[in-house]
Order: sequence, then structure tokens, then C-alpha cells
Amino acid sequence: MTAIYDTAYLEGDNPRAQSGFGGDEARWEAAARRPIVEAIDRDGTFLDIGCASGYLMESTVRWTAHRVEPYGLDLAPNVAHLARRRLPQWADRIFVGNALTWKPPQRFEFVRTELVYVPAQRQRALVVHLLDDVVAPGGRLITCGYGSPRSDVPTHPVRWIVRAFAFEPELELEAEAPEGSGHIVELTVIRAAS
Repeated sequence: MTAIYDTAYLEGDNPRAQSGFGGDEARWEAAARRPIVEAIDRDGTFLDIGCASGYLMESTVRWTAHRVEPYGLDLAPNVAHLARRRLPQWADRIFVGNALTWKPPQRFEFVRTELVYVPAQRQRALVVHLLDDVVAPGGRLITCGYGSPRSDVPTHPVRWIVRAFAFEPELELEAEAPEGSGHIVELTVIRAAS
């Protein structure tokens, strides 16, 4: 499985492509990823699950008004190695593991993930594991769903899915693609128990 990511991500010629994103910098920032920082409501640690090249870690530090300490987790060892090479100042903060079973060395105030990282029948288990074992008490789980209006791919309906799992989000957002043809991202935020 990780060989698929190695091929797709390691052959990219810029950090966005090495994070699996095919758009330009303006599209990355304006619509696709910047809405994530709206879920960061205070200083703290930020874990990007599926960090790939680490570009979202970098972007989050740059975009948020709060002081965040970025961390990353990726399933593919070679992709995590790429992130460590790109970001030597954070190399010891980039981990390899499966988000569904990973035991973190610490808990994080903000954890960003996608449900598509696991099969549909395991998605609720992923949310429960992250809230119980990865997100710090009182922290926030930020679940993102992406799409591509240019390719007629709707956003992954994470807001609906999370509610169907009987979680009550404290924040839900969506962002329109720059060309205005539909949503490029939706996200939902769940607060972990204190």
C-alpha cells in the first residue's frame, strides 16, 4: 500500500505535489487547506495525520495567529523520510504509523485527519481512537473532506458522516473552490472530553 504513495508523492516536484495536491499555491492556500486554521482557537501542538511532505505543517505555522508546534504522522516510511529531509528542524516530530492503531508519544491539542485514510467500516473506530488516545483532553479533532469541483469530485461528506456517528461537532466549515464551481473542502471539529 505504501508503494502507491511513494510513487505518487515522491515524484512530485514541489511540496504541494509531494502532499498529494495538484493545484497551485493560491488554490492550496485560499480554499483547500487554509480553512483548517480556523479550527485552531489557541496555542498548542498540531498533529497532521497523513502529513506527507510536511507542507501542511509548515503552512499551518505560517497561517495561524496562534503559536503552534507542528507534528506529523504518515503511513508511508519513505514519504515521512521526505518530510524529515525537507523539515530537519522538525524531523524528530514526524512519525510513521497507522492512524487507526498508532500510540503517540504525547497527546496533541489539535489533530487533523481524513476519514478516507481507513475503510468506511473503520471510520468511526478511527474517530474514537483519535479522541480517546491522540487528542489532548479539551483539544480538537479536525476532520477534513476534500473534493475537486474541476474534476466533478464532490467533497467527502465528513460533516454528515461525523454526525451519523453520533458526535456533535462544535464547528463545521466548507470552502468554495477559487473558480466558484463548488466546494473544495469541508471540515468538522469535535472537542475531546476534558
